[in-house]
This record gives sequence, structure tokens and C-alpha cells, in this order.
Amino acid sequence: MTWHQISVITTEDLAPRLADFFDKLGAVSVTYMDAEDEPIYEPAIGETKIWSNTEVIALYELDAEPELIKNQVYATFKAEQLHNYRHEIIEDQEWERAWMEFYKPMKFADKLWVCPTDQEQYESGTVCLTLDPGLAFGTGTHPTTALCLEWLASHDLAGKTVIDYGCGSGILAVAAILLDAKEAHAVDIDPQAITATLSNALKNRVQDKISCYLPEQFTPFQADVVLANILAKPLIEMAEQISNLVASGSHLVLSGILHEQAESVMNAYRQYIIFEAPVQQEDWIRLEGIKR
Repeated sequence: MTWHQISVITTEDLAPRLADFFDKLGAVSVTYMDAEDEPIYEPAIGETKIWSNTEVIALYELDAEPELIKNQVYATFKAEQLHNYRHEIIEDQEWERAWMEFYKPMKFADKLWVCPTDQEQYESGTVCLTLDPGLAFGTGTHPTTALCLEWLASHDLAGKTVIDYGCGSGILAVAAILLDAKEAHAVDIDPQAITATLSNALKNRVQDKISCYLPEQFTPFQADVVLANILAKPLIEMAEQISNLVASGSHLVLSGILHEQAESVMNAYRQYIIFEAPVQQEDWIRLEGIKR
């Protein structure tokens, strides 16, 4: 299918109004993108943050009238508020497969490969996890996930029971089983994450050893390894709940934490966990420790 794509750069305060205007003009979808490579970190609860200069991208069906849309936009908003107004015709494509151009095999701790389909690596002494981009977060490319994969591949998981709390794509649960864990339990609030985890377990032929749950379906128990790759605020809020999942003398691994948030997260867990030194990759931190 072919589409009209209209994009324009505007300010943070005007972007939501412009997006709403595009929507009222019949846009099939409206997307925000960063116009200046400006990072946005974890927002406060109830807060939605976008960039100081935001590119608003609207997609219209081919029978739309782009010149009419442009005229209406400029009649409604001041020209000096709109920058780099562009219109182009784009062809539909398999977006997930297009992204694969940038997704290459990755190796963790000389033991674990994470590879897209058709690029699997088979090397003596390693295991290969096949994973493609999908609906849920987690391919190993982001530092938060990479830090957890590195931890898993660096530890002896033989016979261990693992809980992946906030499983996303299920990559950590699947990796744990491939690295000889006895069983893995994956929990997430998002039904799409459960669907993705089940799909990735099946793709890697470990479905018999992975159980998936929404939080209300999960009966808490104590495991040998608990991983929670979420964000700092929910990690702090659930410190007691997550700590209670870890068996005495067993491992807790926390990720999704920015460098400046590490101390606050550790403080929330110190009564339960003896932490090792934080491990950093880019701006992100992995915390690991032993249950008291």
C-alpha cells in the first residue's frame, strides 16, 4: 500500500496540538520523533515528556489531498512555529524486517549468542538464542537488556529456577533456559509481552520449561535467580515484593536503572539484599546482590 507522509518540526508545547490537528484531518497515524538527538529519561508518574524540538509525522491514505492539508495547517498555525515541512509518498513495507538491517548477532560472555532469524551462530561452547524484533521490548541491543544477558551468560545456571519479572520479549527467560536453568517463570503486566515470550520460547524450543503470567495469575514463590529489568521507580516501589521472590542466599539482578538512580534503588533493597559493586554500560546500571 502507498501512503502520503507529512512531517513537520515544531516545539514541545505545540506538538500535541499539531498532532491533534493532523488527526482531525483524517490521519491514519501520528507519530512523535526526536528532531535533535535529545535524550529523554524516565518521566515522573503521570507525566508524558516529549522533546524540546519534536518532529510530528502524520500518515494519510493515498486519496488524501496533501496540498489542502498543508494549507489548513499554515492557516491554523503560525509559519514561524513550523519548520522543515515535508510531504513524500512512501511505500508500505515489512517494518520489522526493515529494522533487521541494523540488528546483527551479539555475543555475551563468550557463551551466549543472540541472533536474528537466518543469522544464527553455531560455535563450539556457546548457545544461540534466536530473536526478532516484535511487539514487546527486549532484543539485547539496549544496555539494560545486554547487562542482564551478560550476567546470565557469566553464571552457572545449571538446575536453577529463574524468575524474569517484567519479561518483555522473554529474552532473559529464554536465555536462562538455553544456559541450562531448570525452569523459568516470566511475569509482565502487558498481555503482548506474554504473547511475545510464548512465541520466543517456542521459536527456541524451550516452551516446556517456561511459564508465563500476568501479575494477577502469578503465585509468588522463592527462586534461585530473580531478574527485574524494568525502571527505577517501579523497582523501588516493589522492593519488598521483588525481594521476597529471592530465596535466601540466592541472586537478585536489577536493571533499567540510570547511573544517578542507582543509590536510590540500592537503598530500597539494602534491608533484603547485599549488593556487589554496580556495573555500568553507557548511562545504565546493573545491580546484583545476594539475599540476606
